[in-house]
Amino acid sequence: MFEVRIHGRGGQGVVTAAEMLSVAAFLEGKHAQAFPSFGSERMGAPVVAFCRISDREIRLREPIQRPDALIVQDPTLFGALDVTEGLKPDGYLMVNTARSLAEIREPRLDAAIARLPTGHAATIPATELAIKHINRPAPNTALLGAFAGKVGVVSLDSVIEAIRRAFPGKVGEANVEAARAAHALVAAQAEA
Repeated sequence: MFEVRIHGRGGQGVVTAAEMLSVAAFLEGKHAQAFPSFGSERMGAPVVAFCRISDREIRLREPIQRPDALIVQDPTLFGALDVTEGLKPDGYLMVNTARSLAEIREPRLDAAIARLPTGHAATIPATELAIKHINRPAPNTALLGAFAGKVGVVSLDSVIEAIRRAFPGKVGEANVEAARAAHALVAAQAEA
């Protein structure tokens, strides 16, 4: 089983990202579940969503404590709480920021990165890609495109189909372009 925890703030599409990731896995014939965990339900408040992907039926229902991958949609959360808590030593970490990981300068983040294998942590300017392609600061679909490229648990094609199902029409196609752009960035980082 592959477990993903997504951290962000209300209004960034954290819950929708988990749902789209589970749909992408389902499209590939896998079992998947997605569910949120809310604190105070308001715009800008910290939000966590979870996604499990497996080749077998999933019977677990509790929050994910030891994720295989973390997607952080808002890097300001590093100063507020330990979003890297429980990340497996061979896990993946994707952070929405135009800065490098070294530029974030957060001790808990630095400690988490030090435990990960080389190439398992990355930054993606997902908000900038969203503004460019969607005209909104909604980083979720760009981060899913990057996730598909970096982690490989689901394909970009499945992510694109999940995006189109969640956002039909022009909005969906704009989100698809953001996901493709982020996927291309991750591919370019891997080649560098």
